[in-house]
Amino acid sequence: MLDDTIKTQLKAYFERIVHPVELVATLDDGAKSREMRELLQDIVAAAAGRVTLSLDGRDVRKPSFVIRRAGGHDGVTFAGLPMGHEFNSLILALLQVGGHKPKESADTIAQIEALDGEYLFETYFSLTCQNCPDVVQALNLLSALNPNIRHVAIDGALFQAEVEARKIMAVPTVYLNGEPFAQGRMTLDEVLARIDTGAAARAADKLKHKKPFDVLVVGGGPAGAAAAIYAARKGIATGIVAERFGGQVLDTMAIENFISVPHTEGPKLAAALEQHVKDYDVDVMNLQTAVELIPAATPGGLAQVRLAGGASLRARTVILSTGARWRQMNVPGEAEYRNKGVAYCPHCDGPLFKGKKVAVIGGGNSGVEAAIDLAGIVGHVTLIEFDGQLRADAVLQAKLRSLANVNVVVSAQTTEVHGDGEKVVGLSYKDRTSGIQDRIDLDGVFVQIGLVPNTEWLKGTLRLSPRGEIEVDARGQTSAPGVFAAGDATTAPYKQIIIAMGGGATAALSAFDHLIRVVPVEDSQAA
Repeated sequence: MLDDTIKTQLKAYFERIVHPVELVATLDDGAKSREMRELLQDIVAAAAGRVTLSLDGRDVRKPSFVIRRAGGHDGVTFAGLPMGHEFNSLILALLQVGGHKPKESADTIAQIEALDGEYLFETYFSLTCQNCPDVVQALNLLSALNPNIRHVAIDGALFQAEVEARKIMAVPTVYLNGEPFAQGRMTLDEVLARIDTGAAARAADKLKHKKPFDVLVVGGGPAGAAAAIYAARKGIATGIVAERFGGQVLDTMAIENFISVPHTEGPKLAAALEQHVKDYDVDVMNLQTAVELIPAATPGGLAQVRLAGGASLRARTVILSTGARWRQMNVPGEAEYRNKGVAYCPHCDGPLFKGKKVAVIGGGNSGVEAAIDLAGIVGHVTLIEFDGQLRADAVLQAKLRSLANVNVVVSAQTTEVHGDGEKVVGLSYKDRTSGIQDRIDLDGVFVQIGLVPNTEWLKGTLRLSPRGEIEVDARGQTSAPGVFAAGDATTAPYKQIIIAMGGGATAALSAFDHLIRVVPVEDSQAA
C-alpha cells in the first residue's frame, strides 16, 4: 500500500509516539477493506511495536477503523481510506492519540481539555478536497485531547448512500450529535469559537486592552502577510487582524506561477504565510471581522478599526488587505441551493457529482480549468459563458474542446437555478443573440465568474472605484492619510498572489515612510 520511501519516513515520525496506540478495524470482503487492511498493516510495521492492530471492530461503517490510546476511549475514527489530502490527517491523529504534543498553544490545549458535555462530530470529506484536512485535523485533535469528544471522518465518495440520505452536496460537511453543524473550511479556532460559548466575549475583552499599533494590517491573505512581515522587520509595533488567515488562497488548488516554487497548493502556502508572519514580533488576531474604519481626525493622530465583536483597535497607520471573494450570479435559486448543488469549489465538491450532469458558469481560466477537472469525474459538463467567446488561455480551450463529455455554450446569460426544494435539478439561460430561453436538466452548478472585493464596510470612508475596489496610488496610499491598501481589494491590476505580495510590501514601506515623516499628535502636544 505504501512505498518504501514513505515507510522509512513514517518510522522516524512514529518514534514520537509516547503511549501505545491501538487500531481497531471493521472490515468486510470488499476491495476497499483489503486496501485498508494493507494500509494499517504497513503502519503497524513502521511503528515498531508502538501501534497494534485488531480486526474485531463492530462499527456500522465498513471499512473503518478507530485510533485510540491503549485502554482509552474511541476518539478518532476514519470511515474510508484516509489517503490523498487526508493522509497527513491520519499521521497526525496517530501521533496526537499517542501523546505527541501538538503545536497549538498551551492556552488552546487547556481550552480543549476544559470543554464540558458530550460531542460526536461526523465530517464528510472527499480525497481531492483541499479544504477538508483542516476540519478533519481540528476535530481529530479535539477528540485526542478530550475524552468527551469523538470524531468520525467519512469519505463521502465511499459512503454514497449515507451522503444521499443526509442530502450532502458539499464538503467538508460536519454534523454534531446528529445535527448539521457546519459546511466549508473551518480552523481549530473557529470550531472552538462555535462550541465554547464564552470564547468570543473573552477575545473581545482582550482586544479592548490592546495598545495602539504603529501599523495595523487588516486582512490575512498574501498582501496582508507581506505587509505584516515588512512592517515588523522595521522594528515597529505591528498587528494583523483577519477573518481567516490565508484568505482566498485557502480556496486555491494548484499554484504553478509562484516564482521559484514550481508547484504548491493554496492551503500549504497559506500555512507557510501564517508561520512566516509568526516568526516575527507580530500580534496576530485571527477570526476577527472589521466592520468600520475611522481615519485619524488630525495628521499624526490614531485611526480606529472597529470589529464585529465590539472591540476597537487603534493604530498610527492602517494597511487594508481584505482581498476578494467569489462573485455570485445573483439569480433566483442560487442562494437557496448553495451547498445543495450550487458550488464554488470543483476540487472539493466534484467527487460528490460522480457520473452526474453539471454546469460550469464562466469561460475564463478558472471556469475552463474547472470544466476540464470535472469532466474526468462527472457524466457531462455544460460550460456557459456570457461573452461571445471563451476568455481562457488557448491551451486550456484546446484541451476543453478535446473532451467528449463537455458542451460549450457562449453568448448565454444564466437566468435561474431550479431545484425541487432539496437539491438542484436544472438551470435556465437566455441566448443573448436570439433572446430564446433554454433549460438544462442537471444536478450541480459550479460558479466561476471572478471575484468581488471585500470593501462594503469602507463605503463612505474611502474613495472606491465603480467596482468597489479601494483606489490606491503607486505607493499604496488611499484617499485617507495614513491609510494604505494592497492586494485584490484595490485598483491594482492583475489579481495574482505574487502581485498582492508585492503590493503588501509596498504598502508597508509606504506606511513606515509616513510614520517617520509625520509627528505623532502626542509628541507635538508635548512639544
